[in-house]
Amino acid sequence: MTTTTTAHPAEVLLDAQAAGALHLPVCDHYSGVEERMRKSLQLQAQMLQEFGTCVFDVTLDCEDGASVGQEQAHAQLVAQLARGAVAGARVAARVHAVDHPAFVQDMDIIAGEAGAHLCHIMLPKVESVEDVLKAEKALQRATGVRVPLHVLIESPAAVHRAFEIAAHPAVQSISFGLMDFVSAHGGAIPASAMGVRGQFEHPLVVRAKLEIAAACHAFGKVPSHCVVTEFKDTAALQAAATQASQSLGYTRMWSIHPAQIRPILAAFAPAMAQVQEASTILVAAAAQHWAPISHEGVLHDRASYRYYWQLLERAHRTAMPLPQEARQWFVTEAA
Repeated sequence: MTTTTTAHPAEVLLDAQAAGALHLPVCDHYSGVEERMRKSLQLQAQMLQEFGTCVFDVTLDCEDGASVGQEQAHAQLVAQLARGAVAGARVAARVHAVDHPAFVQDMDIIAGEAGAHLCHIMLPKVESVEDVLKAEKALQRATGVRVPLHVLIESPAAVHRAFEIAAHPAVQSISFGLMDFVSAHGGAIPASAMGVRGQFEHPLVVRAKLEIAAACHAFGKVPSHCVVTEFKDTAALQAAATQASQSLGYTRMWSIHPAQIRPILAAFAPAMAQVQEASTILVAAAAQHWAPISHEGVLHDRASYRYYWQLLERAHRTAMPLPQEARQWFVTEAA
């Protein structure tokens, strides 16, 4: 079945608030040791070939990856690896915090030498919009290429300013730094809140996660959920990813081990029945030039069409097989 209108759903349905950074992969994989960075890029290339689309970002880490005294050499390695990534890959870099002595050097080397090859730059320990402005200036000085900024919020004060940070146009995504957030409370939050279960139970941690998610959605940005350090417990990881996605409003999650990538993809993917329903409704809506329709006795209009289109986009980003009638909308993107 084909539609009777040439208008693409993304052009018709996404308003200013919903447009945002909707096309980010749901998984952001971090590695900082040279061997692991190379293996991560190799795995990304293999899965890109497997699925025909890039289903996770690889973020090459300078903050935790660079040995003390070797920051310059590590930044040069990150720039080299980013430049050598295969076509279609999505490679990012986490630089040092803006108040670290190596920050400017990181930006000059990585953005200056590989800016055109980066999907984003991650800024750790962002406390305010002023930190974002410092990074933006450093980026502009290093390269003429526009590279989106992702920020990592890791303190109670930063959570308080989440809406201001999310409003900045250079910010594409906000991540939550669980470990530093807990330790910033001086023992008031128990260590169990850093675990795979406790982080979904302690009120202060859950409140911080919700604040970040709400701030991101208010400005069309992407909320990215924190790591699960119990990387050998696949079931616990997938449960955490599912809860982050379905209960807390997160549309993306960090991975710190290759074994976490596919469970994150599975947890953030919609159910096949939802994909089929979304496809059926959107095809019928397109045939009516996006006027309201009735489907199985339920009225649908552009508000619900927008929801179902975003669901199909998420299915595509998680490499789910799409119904034949919906594939036409993703041909150009996959090409």
